[in-house]
Amino acid sequence: MPDGGDTLIASYNVHKGIGFDRRFDPARIISVIREMNADVIALQEASGRFGARESLLDLDRLEHECGLVPAPVSGMDGQHGWHGNLILLREGTVTSARQLTLPGVEPRGALVMDLTLKTGPLRIIAAHLGLLRNSRAKQVETLLGEAQAHDERPTLLMGDLNEWRLGRRSALNGLAPEFGPLHATLPSFPSRFPVLALDRVLGRPHDLICGVELHDTPLARVASDHLPIKASIRLGEAAAPGDDESAAA
Repeated sequence: MPDGGDTLIASYNVHKGIGFDRRFDPARIISVIREMNADVIALQEASGRFGARESLLDLDRLEHECGLVPAPVSGMDGQHGWHGNLILLREGTVTSARQLTLPGVEPRGALVMDLTLKTGPLRIIAAHLGLLRNSRAKQVETLLGEAQAHDERPTLLMGDLNEWRLGRRSALNGLAPEFGPLHATLPSFPSRFPVLALDRVLGRPHDLICGVELHDTPLARVASDHLPIKASIRLGEAAAPGDDESAAA
């Protein structure tokens, strides 16, 4: 785990189970997830994008080998997630779950989950943004509005944000100053020779995240076309407003 945190979070675009070698092998994805040993993982492309969109991962095997179970969503039959987004957690409860359809040309969605983990409360906004910059800008606006519409509990915005640029032309500019660190860019794509920082974990408040790193192993370099990204966060000292009063009552 990156230094300083009490909870390990990860984001991983699993490319529908197709590796960098173009071989369909979802079992390799589960092995990479086991390597990471994260407390919460947001997956992208965990089901097909078109047609029946069947889920690709063996959830029983995920629970047995990794100790992770999916956060519940109301997807179509055969799906375990929403628009390919799936959140897995080791311990804790889901107190609220929302499924967003994001604006844009392509069919895209996001999950908003309020979790109570053993280390504290956390909101996760897990998304896979579009390929077009104008769509991404609208999607960021939607996600930012969702983050602001509820209580002020610590929040992570994570996933394949499909934006490698910083500066004036970046679609992620709309997240500043609410979320950060925007400057912490780690190239995660393509997995064999990563040059583009498409995958992000961003926090609110900024000091929620203690460290970010790639999960760069020989297996991760071939299991998908993206490398996973991991973030160490500290929840023990980041209780939501009102928690102290509730605990004292």
